[in-house]
Amino acid sequence: MASFSIRAARPEDCPDLLRLIKELAKYEDMEDQVVLTEKELLEDGFGEHPFYHCLVAEVPKEQWSPEEHCIVGFAMYYFTYDPWIGKLLYLEDFYVMAEYRGLGIGSEILKNLSQVAVKCRCSSMHFLVAEWNEPSIRFYKRRGAADLSTEEGWRLFKIDKEYLLKMATEE
Repeated sequence: MASFSIRAARPEDCPDLLRLIKELAKYEDMEDQVVLTEKELLEDGFGEHPFYHCLVAEVPKEQWSPEEHCIVGFAMYYFTYDPWIGKLLYLEDFYVMAEYRGLGIGSEILKNLSQVAVKCRCSSMHFLVAEWNEPSIRFYKRRGAADLSTEEGWRLFKIDKEYLLKMATEE
């Protein structure tokens, strides 16, 4: 049984956070879309007004990966507000390295996130899961997650920076 701890990320964890973000993107076959830098992670998450919060899973030295990584999982989240139901914890990214899955790390991270949400009086936790990612869908559904795309018919949209700039400068 692996021993591990879950803790809040610290500024010195930014290299590991970026590594895990890139691993997750590779798993999702989207690694070419990661343009974030360690400097941006540091400034955006550990400045005076952080844009995100993060939990990390850490293993002791005897369980480090062959590449000598001690940070083996993370959950990046932030708080948002829904005018119908109030405060929400939005889980942006959640990943555990493949060789550390099935050891309870993901469940413990999710438990810690739930404790944060309850402590902050959030009404729910929201997140996205790729349609093809059946293991994650099962993981969340076992813990009571509702699939809003099928239950409520919501669609996710985004407006890229190019179009944001265009709209921002329209006269």
